Amino acid sequence: MHPDPASELVAILDDDGHRCGVATRAEMRRRNLLHGATAILVRRGDGMIYVHRRTTTKDIYPGAFDCWAGGVLLDGESADDGARRELAEELGVGPVPLRPLLVTRWRDESVQAVYYVYDVTWDGPIVHQADEVAWGAWWSARTLAERLADPDFPFVPDGRHLAELVGVLAPSG
Repeated sequence: MHPDPASELVAILDDDGHRCGVATRAEMRRRNLLHGATAILVRRGDGMIYVHRRTTTKDIYPGAFDCWAGGVLLDGESADDGARRELAEELGVGPVPLRPLLVTRWRDESVQAVYYVYDVTWDGPIVHQADEVAWGAWWSARTLAERLADPDFPFVPDGRHLAELVGVLAPSG
């Protein structure tokens, strides 16, 4: 059994991205405080991208599709360690080398975070964490691009933004 995610301690960041405090995940969400997060794109060796649908019980963007594994960094956790933890927890991926892509900031009415963005290559099995992932499949970049071109397709907004930033949707497959 996983501990209650709402009670996890999260480092709160100032406008320069430096730790300035700590809060529970529940307080961070309620007040939409700036925090660190990871986002990891999982590709197979043949270039297919793993896309999943979030459970309807997720605290932000419930039920939406996403091509990024990842999540909130815990207080004192490095981005690399958080990325490895999230890959293992959400998708059963790892250990696997992380390839850093960029660090960027995102904000909307639901979340504001400094995202540490990675990609990995994984040809092993995917094992969903039932509390977080309702469904998943390997998609080509072309299929993902077609879905994201539809503004009514229920895709997480931060993930859509990150896909554009890192060029996930470049016509390669």
